[in-house]
Amino acid sequence: MREEETRLLSIGELAARTGMSVKLIRHWSDIGVVPPAGRTPSGYRRYSEEAVARLRLARALRDLGMGMAAIRDVVTSQRGLREVATRHADAIEAQIRTLRLQQAVLRSVTDRRTDIEEFTTMTELARLSATERTAIVHDFVARTMGDIDPSAYRDGLLATMPDLPDHPTAEQAAAWIELGGLVRDPALGAAMRRIAQYAATIAPTTTVDDEQAVRTVERVTDLWTRLVREAMVAGIAADSPTAAPVVAEIVAAWLPTQAEGGADGAEARRRLLAQLETVADPRAERYWQLMCIINGMPVRASIKAEGEWLMTALRANPEPGAREAGLAEVLETPAALEPAALLEACARVLDEVGALVAAVTPAQMGDPTPCADWNVRDLLNHLTYENLMWTGLAQGVPRADFDADHLGDDHVGAFRAAAAGTLAAFGRPGMLTERYGPAPGWRLVEQVLIEMLVHGWDLARATGAPTDLAPDVAEAMLPAVRAIYGDLPRTPGGSFAPAQTPLPGATPADRLATYLGRHP
Repeated sequence: MREEETRLLSIGELAARTGMSVKLIRHWSDIGVVPPAGRTPSGYRRYSEEAVARLRLARALRDLGMGMAAIRDVVTSQRGLREVATRHADAIEAQIRTLRLQQAVLRSVTDRRTDIEEFTTMTELARLSATERTAIVHDFVARTMGDIDPSAYRDGLLATMPDLPDHPTAEQAAAWIELGGLVRDPALGAAMRRIAQYAATIAPTTTVDDEQAVRTVERVTDLWTRLVREAMVAGIAADSPTAAPVVAEIVAAWLPTQAEGGADGAEARRRLLAQLETVADPRAERYWQLMCIINGMPVRASIKAEGEWLMTALRANPEPGAREAGLAEVLETPAALEPAALLEACARVLDEVGALVAAVTPAQMGDPTPCADWNVRDLLNHLTYENLMWTGLAQGVPRADFDADHLGDDHVGAFRAAAAGTLAAFGRPGMLTERYGPAPGWRLVEQVLIEMLVHGWDLARATGAPTDLAPDVAEAMLPAVRAIYGDLPRTPGGSFAPAQTPLPGATPADRLATYLGRHP
């Protein structure tokens, strides 16, 4: 055998060949991972070529998180690599599951304010076994339902338990942590109990296995959410007259699914509203969403906004024709100003709002406004669209591009052009006395005045400008605003929030805005 084939390596040479430190190789040699093949007369360690392969294997196993005892067994052939790798993979999977749950706890802490007690609870939830997780939810259902007679809702709760898989995704782990905390909320229990009581009352014989009944409910739910969503996309306010046909279509589809049956009327709408008010609880909706996430089932999108819209529309339309009758009465009230003065007031308000628009800087475009879902740019876009919309109505060409960008790169020019179009359309001879549906033309002018005053006030508040818009015009419009909007339900989904109390010394525009729900 040639000398180079039998030559042993010094620890320094071994370090150079493997890229590992001398100190680490010496330590691993001491614990038996790579024992020396011999020593020099002076006592220095010498290693065979096999040590290079052993060290590389040991380093690879260590990088995978394997313990040194297991590594020693593998490299010294006391245990097979496959056996050790399998056991280590199983251990890693268990660690991953634990880490995901721990990560979900920490994410919950960072995403929302969490006190020490809540953090402790979440940590405990992360450590529970599958049996313990099921027991928590089962106890919640039993405690909540208690003495309620059998109902499909209660049976559905008992039939659906959290089944966190062996290898949960981060989303599933987070869902379990949230669900475990949610079922401890007394408000959820109260909501679930109300729903179960209602279900037991209206459908005492229905069971969770009644697939036809379930499919019917799903079909009607899909129908009304689609109709409402289409109305919302079209910019139809729940308390506007144009919501009435949507309500009628939904009630007509819902009635055949009810044991009482009957025709569309005040009683039917009262029952539908009561049903929606009972079941439309965001906590209950979230409970089912989390359960679906944990169990790997499709998650229904939230219909909270659609439910609020429909409930508001039912309150505004308590019986067929009610909204139209109320609107007809409002339309009979006299104009706030004489026709000539009305057009002059419109021009003046548009000019003052135009000055506010022109003062907006690019840096302010993303600032918040009193309109919760809009920043300054959104508000400017709406102000411009309002002019385009009312111009279209006055010209007999209605618009439906509510969500389009009407500003482009020049918000000042866009608003001024739209405002000029409004004044031109309203100034056409005969426009004020022509009929636009049930309303005379001057009512359209009043509506533009109201919209510009209120949203102009929003813009002034958002940009720090004075809110004393056209004081005499705002004062004159207050009675009209009360007549038009006084009976509308001030609930989520409606056009306006509940009226607020104006501050002492409030301007007429301030009083107008607070009456329509703006905070002073």
